[in-house]
Amino acid sequence: MSTIEELSEWLKLLSDKTRLTIVALLKEKEMCVCDIVDILETTQPNVSQHLRKLKLGGLVQETRRSQWIYYSLNVADKPLLHSIVEQLPCMQERLEARTNLSCD
Repeated sequence: MSTIEELSEWLKLLSDKTRLTIVALLKEKEMCVCDIVDILETTQPNVSQHLRKLKLGGLVQETRRSQWIYYSLNVADKPLLHSIVEQLPCMQERLEARTNLSCD
């Protein structure tokens, strides 16, 4: 069970529109920074800062593949967050609008 402090921090993280959008995207599939930058049409430093905060908060995890780092959700062991993430809108349409997703 999560503490009130943990829940408060997680909800603060999710209160930012960009971070909430990143979480919704990661609900669909794991992604690298360049994919997220392309979809959100923002800068790499902006996305990296949001991902850093989400990682520090324990909401995302990273996996290195050669020179690229891929991000995925880390909410399976957090029932409340998992249920919130499941309620986020589907981002499949935004993913499909981008044909060049992949840093490889």
